[in-house]
Amino acid sequence: MQLLTRLCGLFAAVMLFGLGFVGVAHAGYAAIVIDPATGEVLSAVNADEQNYPASLTKMMTLYLTFQALQTGKLKVDQDLPVSSWSASRAPTKLGLRTGQTISVNDCILGMVTKSANDAASVIAESLGDNEGHFAEMMTAQAALLGMSTTHFANASGLPDPNNTSTARDMAKLAMALYRDFPQYTHYFSTEEFVFRGQLIRGHNRLMDRYPGMDGLKTGFTDASGFNLASTAVRDGRRLFAVVLGGRSASARDNLMARLLDDGFDNQPTPETLVAQAGVPSTTRRVLAALSPIGTAEADETAPAHRRSSRCTPHSKSCPRVSKATHKGSTTRLSHRKHKKVMLASSNDQHD
Repeated sequence: MQLLTRLCGLFAAVMLFGLGFVGVAHAGYAAIVIDPATGEVLSAVNADEQNYPASLTKMMTLYLTFQALQTGKLKVDQDLPVSSWSASRAPTKLGLRTGQTISVNDCILGMVTKSANDAASVIAESLGDNEGHFAEMMTAQAALLGMSTTHFANASGLPDPNNTSTARDMAKLAMALYRDFPQYTHYFSTEEFVFRGQLIRGHNRLMDRYPGMDGLKTGFTDASGFNLASTAVRDGRRLFAVVLGGRSASARDNLMARLLDDGFDNQPTPETLVAQAGVPSTTRRVLAALSPIGTAEADETAPAHRRSSRCTPHSKSCPRVSKATHKGSTTRLSHRKHKKVMLASSNDQHD
């Protein structure tokens, strides 16, 4: 009887969620791999279905930040004020307090590594006066980049039913960042940095084990599943890939490795492997309905991430990870050696 009651509750949650969000997003699994040199799509599964981008949203916040740096509207060492709105953003965050200041450099590093939602809102308010207007700027820029099915509702990717995109659009954004702002792409290879005496570690653990990967961004909410936008270079050839709706961080990372391996081998990844790494949309809707959309976190701090299992090298069900060496992989390694040198000083920032 208790089991029947629970099943009825789950069914009701699915129905409520479906009624509230019909036509907005399916939040199912999706993947795409693109060769930017030719524009060829090497793999694509559900690439045009509406999904929740979660913290991949911050790639657009970073795009507009780099644009402002390029035009002189912002400076890397410029200190920006922290409002009560920014300080109140949900985790993950740097723990900024109202009345403090933070440099543009630290905002960028905080978004890239820890996926800091408070840092994203600081940038949003500095460039758009308020986050709502900044989200409109983000959506307008998305349209200019050909991201025709994307709408942004905030600067961070915190859950909002109107914050939607597709795997194809997220790949377009990733490629635009590297095409339009090559002078700033080194930020995406940052794995950790020191902020006010604390070591801030990044969420993108695949960079540690996939040769040639030097960016970009992770993301997670209950509604979106585990997302990842990646770029890697092998033998002088760069590819971009996006995975949305992974069932765990490890499943998502292993799928990304397989997608890139197959892409470099010029072959598509079997759709069954993509499906195995994702969570069916019905299950995703149940999870989203059971987790209040306003309080879910926007990156990989959920228990599912900490419990995720690792594939063994000889597991037949584990997508293969390339061990090959290649040209063009010095960016991440060189950046790691010097990452503490390039950190902005925070001596003028007050607790």
